[in-house]
Formats: sequence, structure tokens, C-alpha cells
Amino acid sequence: MSDEIKNEEYNPDIITLSDDNGKEYTFEVLDAIETDTGRYLALLPQYSDPQEMLNDSGELVIVKAGIEGDEEYFYEIEDDDEYETIADAFVDRLEDFFEIDESN
Repeated sequence: MSDEIKNEEYNPDIITLSDDNGKEYTFEVLDAIETDTGRYLALLPQYSDPQEMLNDSGELVIVKAGIEGDEEYFYEIEDDDEYETIADAFVDRLEDFFEIDESN
């Protein structure tokens, strides 16, 4: 037996999404939830410029997955009740790992 301690490296799941105008945004996928209404991702914006990171609100971005042909795409949740339900589920799952401010 080895007394060596395994050093587990943190390898975040990074995705790049484009808006309707073709502008690209990079996110770290923090969590995913599948429900009867669909698949959802909790995303944290990633920035190459440290100043942009400081200016960020720190809010999670929550998107819903859709399928078109063979392609998966993500879009904003427009239904307020659906958004609140999913946001609450992510907060419950992530609050032990991250400092989450629910005062908004």
C-alpha cells in the first residue's frame, strides 16, 4: 500500500455560449439539474480581464437546455415561476460550497 496522498486537481467544466448577435461568453458550469420540465445549468461567468471579474455582480446565470436537431442549445428561462423554482433548487444544492446572497 502506498502512503501517497492523491492530489485531486480541480478541472472546471467550461463552456462558451453565443448570444443572438454572435458575441461569445465563457462560463463555468457549477451544477446541472434535470426535472420533468427540462435540463438546467447553473453557470458562473468567467473573464480573461481581472477588472471585468471585479465589476461582475457575482450572480449565477441559470439557463435551460433545448434540443434542435442534433444540437443542444441554452436559453434564458422566461417564466418567472419556473425560474424561481429552479433557482431555489440550485441555491439549496450549492449553498454549502459557495457563499450565496439571497437578498435580491
